[in-house]
Amino acid sequence: MASRAGPRAAGTDGSDFQHRERVAKHYQMSVTLKYEIKKLIYVHLVIWLLLVAKMSVGHLRLLSHDQVAMPYQWEYPYLLSILPSFFGLLSFPRNNISYLVLSMISMGLFSIAPLIYGSMEMFPAAQQLYRHGKAYRFLFGFSAVSVMYLVLVLAVQVHAWQLYYSKKLLDSWFTSTQEKKRK
Repeated sequence: MASRAGPRAAGTDGSDFQHRERVAKHYQMSVTLKYEIKKLIYVHLVIWLLLVAKMSVGHLRLLSHDQVAMPYQWEYPYLLSILPSFFGLLSFPRNNISYLVLSMISMGLFSIAPLIYGSMEMFPAAQQLYRHGKAYRFLFGFSAVSVMYLVLVLAVQVHAWQLYYSKKLLDSWFTSTQEKKRK
């Protein structure tokens, strides 16, 4: 790379770039973690929309009871799980720690807790299905408890990774804040 004053200075071979400024590690990590969390939020949004569609079809009786069963009780509080994702997205533009913490706490209350309750609520039906081969709720010909357990496992993984990345992002932001206070 030539300078304005002419050719490169004599005695350099271009390997003296160690002194140049670089983007701090916590800023690079912040960008990467925000991207990962956004991907997980979009996956969560797809799960949430499918659950809303299933519940709407069940309540409005758009299809017969044999096709789509009525929702389980855990599905109603899980509808609030969109709020933590919304708070998470609000925290990104200005690295707002308060919104990120609120997102993490509300994720435990509105996402993880209903999923735990759902696994306990559906356990007797799953036990009966796998012991006796009898299912009483169906989703398009499949056992509703099997399908909902698959959804539940996927949602737990999404929320667990979302919490993990949020915690790492929070640590990254605290590092950045502490460095600014030292200066």
